[in-house]
Amino acid sequence: MQKVDYRQLELNPFTVIGDEAFLLTAGSPDSWNTMTAGWGGFGYLWELPVAYVFVRESRYTFRFISESQKFSLCFFPPEYKVALEYCGSHSGREVNKIEGAGITPVELEGHVAFEEANMIVTCSKLASIKLGESAIDRSLMNFYPQGDWHHIFIGQVEGVYIN
Repeated sequence: MQKVDYRQLELNPFTVIGDEAFLLTAGSPDSWNTMTAGWGGFGYLWELPVAYVFVRESRYTFRFISESQKFSLCFFPPEYKVALEYCGSHSGREVNKIEGAGITPVELEGHVAFEEANMIVTCSKLASIKLGESAIDRSLMNFYPQGDWHHIFIGQVEGVYIN
């Protein structure tokens, strides 16, 4: 893994997040969980480079990202699509997703990430905002039929690693 300046990234966030999926991992090297995610983005907020992700309270990873100050976003080459599908369809409450997906966790400056990722973005949590009925347009209510609202987690980009 080579650490690079975030300003050097040449990626399209609409394809790397919207068309593909990534693993969101939160917690400490001693206690963590990962989930496949497809909602999020990158930007500049509070004069800082940031990444933001959306997590429902019902997800096992929610506890880890709520209680931790660190999270990582791991982007994989296309040949890991099945591994990401596995992590998205199995709960860490019930199975060892890492073993089932056949991926290798690594520690990067206190963050948990994965050796097979071709890009890793490590973040320090800055904010958590719970979405609710008054916060979104009525046309989006079909995403929340049970009222299982997402929380938006915003993190300062601490590191970008390219494999």
